[in-house]
Amino acid sequence: MRRAWRKDTLVPAVMDNIATDSAFTTDEQRTLLAVAAAAIPPSAEYALPGADDPAIGADIVATAGRYSEAVVAGLALAEKLAQAKHSAAFADLAAAERLALVTGIGHPGFLKDAKLPPDAAGVAGHRALLRIVVQCYYRDDRVMRSLEMEPRPPFPKGFEVEQGDWTLLDPVKQRGRIYRDVG
Repeated sequence: MRRAWRKDTLVPAVMDNIATDSAFTTDEQRTLLAVAAAAIPPSAEYALPGADDPAIGADIVATAGRYSEAVVAGLALAEKLAQAKHSAAFADLAAAERLALVTGIGHPGFLKDAKLPPDAAGVAGHRALLRIVVQCYYRDDRVMRSLEMEPRPPFPKGFEVEQGDWTLLDPVKQRGRIYRDVG
């Protein structure tokens, strides 16, 4: 297997390395966890950790490592925005400022307002990172218990699915084929 080594770290960019290795530099991990905390802050009301909780954060870093190229682009965009709007590193911003940047990145014109060029790779990487944050957060046993769900994978036990009205599919079946063969 060919390994791609990142210049700013001694860790290969592929995920066949040992568990203590990371595809991200220390600064990237700091930004990643700050983005996670902005996306899902802790809740005192429900006694839930934020997405930057050490256990959840470790899962996020490990999972994001599989998509390091995209995630690094998203993290770089978050840093550029923090510098452009607040002249500070993303992780050093106040919670409200971080939240504004995290929620604003996907909106049209947000980069233009910050006088930054369009960055499709950065926006896509940011979206991928947010999907990873949510996925890892809801894998945590504490979060699952708070939702009154058993903290386990859906299989092999499975979940019971209520049977619906199969006749609702009749119009779709009667419509006939709506696709064309390829090749």
